Amino acid sequence: MTRKELVSQIFAKKSFLCVGLDVDLNKIPQHLLQEEDPIFAFNKAIIDATAQYCVSYKPNLAFYEAYGVKGLMAFEKTVKYLQENYPNHFIIADAKRGDIGNTSKMYAKTFFEEYNVDALTIAPYMGEDSVTPFISEGHWVILLALTSNKGSFDFQLTEDKDGERLFEKVIKRSQQWGNDENMMYVVGATRGEMFKDIRAVAPNSFLLVPGVGAQGGSLEEVCKYGWIEDCGLLVNSSRGIIYASNGEDFAEKAGEAAKKVAEQMAAIM
Repeated sequence: MTRKELVSQIFAKKSFLCVGLDVDLNKIPQHLLQEEDPIFAFNKAIIDATAQYCVSYKPNLAFYEAYGVKGLMAFEKTVKYLQENYPNHFIIADAKRGDIGNTSKMYAKTFFEEYNVDALTIAPYMGEDSVTPFISEGHWVILLALTSNKGSFDFQLTEDKDGERLFEKVIKRSQQWGNDENMMYVVGATRGEMFKDIRAVAPNSFLLVPGVGAQGGSLEEVCKYGWIEDCGLLVNSSRGIIYASNGEDFAEKAGEAAKKVAEQMAAIM
């Protein structure tokens, strides 16, 4: 999906919501465990209930790989279901890959040729040759830039002798490898005013923003400091939507939760 196509969907729907499909079999409604493929059954119901309110889905690979071959089959079925039934939705494989040489090429082959997702999250801290094998026409790399976990202070926020922080250095250098049409950055919603610092070094880039909802990030703050002319934001909510209920009405409640977020986004837009 091109940037123009993504932006078109955002403004047509007045939503920049990304729904995270982080499926934990201990949290889904128990009646689904009787299904042949409970992960896919859960995802299908969630997707059908929320598709009208969002522009993107982000399955987190850890929640599929944890269940071995069956989990990966559920991931593949989920991606195919989206591609066949909701082709205008932007699909992000949240796999956080990142290695060098032929290893990165094979990861890229997996996600961009075998699964043909739109985007893949990448850990960029091994440098250029761990990122460039993923850059290809028609696909996006989404680099971890400034995350909201406690450990981000260990490295991402450390400064060099000139006062430049590591996350700023990563963003600046990475813009030599890709561009605003094929590269995004992950920035945690709980960072608030630091979105100003992100925009200082990535003024036109799309940002994937996790942490709104269950993790306490403020949608208003994200938009106040991160919004650009063509939106430039994909705000992700996972648990706050997909686990809005663990009863028979789980899909209905997920749809209501997604609608609530989408209405807040429409008001901001």
